[in-house]
Amino acid sequence: MSHDSSPLLPADESASSLEVRTYFVRGRNALVARSDFEPLYVDYYLHQGMLGVQHAPFHDGLFKEALAALTLHCASRPWNEAAAWTIHFQQPRLNLFATGDNRAGTVVGQLFTEDVKDVGRNLFFCDLTRDGKPVRRSSVEFESVSPFRAAEHYYSQSEQRPARFFAHGEEDFVMVSAQPDCDLDWLASLTDDAIRSLDRTEQLSLLETRLYRWHCGCTQARMMAALRPVMTSDPDGLFGDDAVLRMRCPRCGRKFVITRESMEAFIAP
Repeated sequence: MSHDSSPLLPADESASSLEVRTYFVRGRNALVARSDFEPLYVDYYLHQGMLGVQHAPFHDGLFKEALAALTLHCASRPWNEAAAWTIHFQQPRLNLFATGDNRAGTVVGQLFTEDVKDVGRNLFFCDLTRDGKPVRRSSVEFESVSPFRAAEHYYSQSEQRPARFFAHGEEDFVMVSAQPDCDLDWLASLTDDAIRSLDRTEQLSLLETRLYRWHCGCTQARMMAALRPVMTSDPDGLFGDDAVLRMRCPRCGRKFVITRESMEAFIAP
């Protein structure tokens, strides 16, 4: 069978840049997104080192899988879209948060093991935003202890079309999602081994290449802007008897120390 594009070769690994390629599978009406996530994971570990945080290997593996799934999802979506996923597991009690912005080409996230509520079930939340439109939230329940399987269940329930996630290598992952008139039996039959030979068994047309990097954009000024309403209405309730306030960025976990004096100057006319 002839091929109209280059095969699914590993992505180029430039510093702090993750390349995601998307392909259309001719005759199957499916979209393939693929990347080798090593560059992104290196930046994630550098960020964890900066925070002085080291997660348990099992928890860490779950977060990396969620980060990969979210990134592949974003690469298959419109350029003016951003998505944030929160995946709650009951056992182990854990929250995974990952967000990606196609407009900026950024992804970031963190995992939470402390103060995670017992809600009685596994839950997957997706917050979707597009330029000029309000945030759209959807949520589904799922049963597995796998971000890939949770994302697949989200697709079947909220996107109302199937998508599947596969390991092409240790840190090399692939998402295959149904498009209109997709060969659903073929999609359901795919395995990791079948994915590794996809460029030989199917006709793949390269659609586009997108670059993503680990980046949050949180700053001291942004944290202070978030605190402005409370500081304006109830400064004593915000600081109490303390002269400083310690907080973490809810997206990446970066630590900030904000003094009462600096907040007073920040909200001054």
